[in-house]
Amino acid sequence: MGMLGHHFKYIVTALVLTVGHSIPLVAADLDELFSELQSSPPESQARIAKKIADEWEKSGSASLDLLLRRGKEAVEDRDFDAALDHFSALIDHDPDFAEGYNWRATVYFLLGMTGPALDDLRTLLVKSPRHFAGMRGVGVILEELGRPADALEVYRAVLQIYPAYEGVTEAVERLELELEGQAI
Repeated sequence: MGMLGHHFKYIVTALVLTVGHSIPLVAADLDELFSELQSSPPESQARIAKKIADEWEKSGSASLDLLLRRGKEAVEDRDFDAALDHFSALIDHDPDFAEGYNWRATVYFLLGMTGPALDDLRTLLVKSPRHFAGMRGVGVILEELGRPADALEVYRAVLQIYPAYEGVTEAVERLELELEGQAI
């Protein structure tokens, strides 16, 4: 029993050290990726943004990953009721996992449910303030609500994080022209 207890202490210590060091490492990796995203040439940014999105989708739980995957598959199949069920279950199981809010907001938007979509985007951005896709979603909704100046402000903030975000640079140029025309 003494030998077993001795080995158990080593195993627990190794586990604590591994878990304790892996959490900040993920944040440090994301910080490095965001730094790289801002400083890299435009043609490299989509690849880096994909790496960031991949990191955001890592829940650390097989069951949560399954719910996320099934929800995304339901979106691809345009089965939005099933997608909402999966993403809502994901949020219920882990309200701190930001990607659940991101994907559920997407489904709400696709269903024309602007209020719930904005509410989930707000929660997403509280949990993940650099979530450029969520920020873009807010900009799109603001445009649909007839608030181009607010949308422009959001899009500009997105470009501070992801300078070559496809579609956002075009939206900034379009809205600047639109708003410039209104000012004359």
